[in-house]
Amino acid sequence: MILGNISSLSFVHYRFCFGAIALVYIILSSGQRPFVQRYDISPIEQSPNRVSGDASPASSILTSPSQHETLAELVHTIAVTSDYFADHPLASSEFGQMGRRIQILRRWIEARENLYDSSAGLAKEFTDSIDKTTSSLFPFLPTPLDGPDDTLGHLRRRFEKGSKGIVIPTGRKTFRYACHLISNMRDTLNSELPIEIVYAGDSDLPLEYRQFITQLGPNIEATDITQIFDDSTLDLAHGGWAIKPFAALASRFEQLMVLDADAVFLQQPETIFNTHKGYQTTGTLLFHDRLLWQGMFKERHSWWERHLAHQKPSEALSKSLVYNEGYAEEQDSGVVVLDKSRLAVLLGLLHTCWQNTQEVRKKWTYKMGYGDKESWWFGLELVGAEYTFEEHYASIIGTPVTNQQRGETRVCGFTIAHLDEAGKLLWYNGSLLKNKAVDG
Repeated sequence: MILGNISSLSFVHYRFCFGAIALVYIILSSGQRPFVQRYDISPIEQSPNRVSGDASPASSILTSPSQHETLAELVHTIAVTSDYFADHPLASSEFGQMGRRIQILRRWIEARENLYDSSAGLAKEFTDSIDKTTSSLFPFLPTPLDGPDDTLGHLRRRFEKGSKGIVIPTGRKTFRYACHLISNMRDTLNSELPIEIVYAGDSDLPLEYRQFITQLGPNIEATDITQIFDDSTLDLAHGGWAIKPFAALASRFEQLMVLDADAVFLQQPETIFNTHKGYQTTGTLLFHDRLLWQGMFKERHSWWERHLAHQKPSEALSKSLVYNEGYAEEQDSGVVVLDKSRLAVLLGLLHTCWQNTQEVRKKWTYKMGYGDKESWWFGLELVGAEYTFEEHYASIIGTPVTNQQRGETRVCGFTIAHLDEAGKLLWYNGSLLKNKAVDG
């Protein structure tokens, strides 16, 4: 069937199909001798559609000087595929296809990192293909002005190795809550983690605001996101929630927590970095929303399922009551914890950023979900990364109310709270105010 249809394909499509088939063979090979005897690759130890947040899986290209001719053919095939990706950009609706292209990009990056030094010339051509694909998928990334850096390498070198910190996107509207949050962490919990305040231009957070907030404690700095990314296709100054994933991507911190300004911690945030086993396993920690409105958002679920139809679900998704039992909202994105040193996590974050670009969020992301909430886990899922959710769905903090006739006591409130692995309160959202909508 495939051979019978090749004649009807254009030459470009034929070369792409050949390249894709060859690439898939290389990715899925399990150590058996391939069709060219002089070429071999090591086995892949995990599913081709799902990788751990740990260091890169064992997908490596093994080369020697006698294998350069075959390797050159491979690198050329990848270059053809990269050209195809650049010449055929995805529509804003193609979330699943974006995930598949990122999965291919990840395997190229892992393969490049395993090329022997003797293949330096081919590694340069390989890097150019990776860079072309990266730029075509993520045009918002800054382009290196000079030097040997590729686009993704330039971004990764912004991250300070081993660094950990807190990122708080805020503007004038949420400024009061951000000040409360900093006081909560610095003065009450004695947290020493460095804090980065992220804003979108002077109109979003004027100078006098920045000067005030950075003097609330030691090791607090402010970053203008519009000076890092080209805002012409992002409009982060008017994007609301959209600034959050870009703040995570731009931050100098390698490991970070992105916090909504109205979050309130009940334990030191360092606890997550230092002791949370789920985070240490996958390099991620996400928090669930409440289980609400079962069966009421069928279009949303159909949309998720359509984009996830061609890959194996992650362990987190397999356990999801929202996804599997039809509840409305999976994630509370008031706190998101990521380790960007792990390639799978970084690429998942890039997918999340793409979902929050201006066109995509207006047409799809914010119509199929409430703001950025679902874009975090969805991005990680679509690129095949493992990720950790808190064990329980969200709790409620409020006032106990007893129904004497029923003999039961319930909590009356609307403040969403989250637990640590031991079942103790870790943080809640809604600010220190009793009702920020009224008192704010």
